Amino acid sequence: MDSARLCCYIQIMTKLLKKALERVSTLPDGEQDAVAGIILEELEDEARWRVAFAKSQDALARLAEEARDEIARGDVLPFDPSSKPE
Repeated sequence: MDSARLCCYIQIMTKLLKKALERVSTLPDGEQDAVAGIILEELEDEARWRVAFAKSQDALARLAEEARDEIARGDVLPFDPSSKPE
């Protein structure tokens, strides 16, 4: 990546991210790659969670509707934290 392009990226980063990447840039290549791998894995994991959460919204809405129906029918008991199930 050329220095002008890198400069552009650095200007749009948060101050904390810029500080972290500047420190990482002082590490040996192998350690830089290890940190980069951790960051990329975390970003990929976060993307998978976003997709999974988005896909679960219909199921969660159905479960919420079922719970509201059960409450409306009187099929549930109030929660009493002082009572312990046997």
